[in-house]
Amino acid sequence: MAGLIKSPWFKGKFGEFLVNLSAWWFLDKSRYRLIKNVTLPTEDGTTQIDHVLVSEFGVFVVETKNMKGWIFGGLHQRLWTQKIYRSNHKFQNPLHQNYKHVKTLQTLLGLGDHQMHSVVVFVGGSRFKTPMPENVTKGLGYVRYIKSQRELVLSPEQVAEVCEKVASGRLKASFATDQAHARHVRGLVAERYGHAPRRPSRGLLKLLVFPVLMLGTGAIAVNAYSNFVSGAMAIGTKRLPEQRVEPSPQPTPRQSESEPKTDPRAAVQAPSSGTGVQRVHQPPSELFLARQECNALIAAAIGNQDPRLLRDRDKACARYKALKGEAH
Repeated sequence: MAGLIKSPWFKGKFGEFLVNLSAWWFLDKSRYRLIKNVTLPTEDGTTQIDHVLVSEFGVFVVETKNMKGWIFGGLHQRLWTQKIYRSNHKFQNPLHQNYKHVKTLQTLLGLGDHQMHSVVVFVGGSRFKTPMPENVTKGLGYVRYIKSQRELVLSPEQVAEVCEKVASGRLKASFATDQAHARHVRGLVAERYGHAPRRPSRGLLKLLVFPVLMLGTGAIAVNAYSNFVSGAMAIGTKRLPEQRVEPSPQPTPRQSESEPKTDPRAAVQAPSSGTGVQRVHQPPSELFLARQECNALIAAAIGNQDPRLLRDRDKACARYKALKGEAH
């Protein structure tokens, strides 16, 4: 993901997104119609326009550059310079690059020069270190430039006709169209400089972005569902161990001195022969078991406010009190 974010492809797409967002936010949508990512066929291949804004004040062809550092350039210079610390990078004059876009679109629409406007907008942490033409802008400066053009050069009918011609003359916006245009651009660079351009090493990464994001989202969802099910099962089974608390040993009630001290669970039976004593074990009485259950639930309910446990405690103690009353 870090490599993708730093790639020229991502920077270009992010810059286009910022321009789209600012146009939608700051330009009157009833007067300016935004058309994005327009790929037009040419005699030698294709040309791709980032943004086309159609209004009664003309057709604005916007070229986006997402760059950082210092920018040096002039109106008639073929190459401009990007300087980042001690590193210098040459790139094509964006006005020359946008000139082909303007002329291709102008031919399709059949409009005059006064009805077409070329605009270049830099986004990112870039700074101009040389004087720039007024149509080379930075950030929201392109919005101010577009709003400064107040001469009406198109009628409302012509605006609608321009939008229809662009929609019918453009190539279908798709990944295949973008790839074909990228191959055309690489071929032009190879023809101009005499060698094939190095293919971006992150090209495959772009193809894997969507599957990776989907797999990551699915893994997060599965993990969240697993945690939810585990928590629900823990809550459901929590009450059972709480109700299985071992009864704490309770002191046996003291017998009065007048009563013989006998084991309540055993009786001594003397055989008639007198040769031995046999102990017969008897099950605990119902009153004794009720008391044990009541005491155990009272101990389990200390510090635990589970409604079901409290109800079981109350029922057991009520049963013990009822049996105790019957015994007396």
